[in-house]
Amino acid sequence: MTKRLKRWALATSIVAGLVFVLAGTLRDVWLWAYVGVWAAASAYALLGMDEELAKERFRPPTAGADGIAMRFLRAAALCHLVVGALDAGRWHLNSPLPAMLRGSALVGMGIGLAMFYRAMRENRFFSSVVRLQTDRGHRVVDTGPYSIVRHPGYAGLVLVPPLSGLALGSWLAAAVGTLISLMVLRRVLFEDAFLRTHLDGYMSYAQRVPHRLIPGVW
Repeated sequence: MTKRLKRWALATSIVAGLVFVLAGTLRDVWLWAYVGVWAAASAYALLGMDEELAKERFRPPTAGADGIAMRFLRAAALCHLVVGALDAGRWHLNSPLPAMLRGSALVGMGIGLAMFYRAMRENRFFSSVVRLQTDRGHRVVDTGPYSIVRHPGYAGLVLVPPLSGLALGSWLAAAVGTLISLMVLRRVLFEDAFLRTHLDGYMSYAQRVPHRLIPGVW
């Protein structure tokens, strides 16, 4: 637990440091609220994660089948945060967003993160890379949110980047976030195809749970 708390404190400090240093202010209550949502969501994830899953997420044994695309996704996520913080505190490329819009975006971002981390807690094979985890007894998980859609974590994650940009108060960051969401959708298609080919029982699971992200739609 101590190691988890240290990891949470480090992750929160990095996000807070980037946001406040790049924005150049500690007086913006919206930025404090933004960091608070990230801190609460990461605490929910880290403190409820079992040790095997923690190793798989933070130190996977291979780069996975989609490693290069994942690097681009992480770089885009960092760019999104940098652009959003700079625009919120220094650039001011757009007029201030209405408080109702920023507040709604902040709530939506929190819901998206909660969906992502809820799926992580349900699925002990929720790796950060696309691989068949034969070393961990990889099997289909069809309980909890996985009984509703096949990729509930991505269903939450796809909401987060554009809403994060709006919560920061930056249309530019929201635009970058939309591109990230498109990259996440591509990842869904790639991972779903990979699991259909390599994971025993996934084809029958896909028949039982026909939709990837949105029940009754897709």
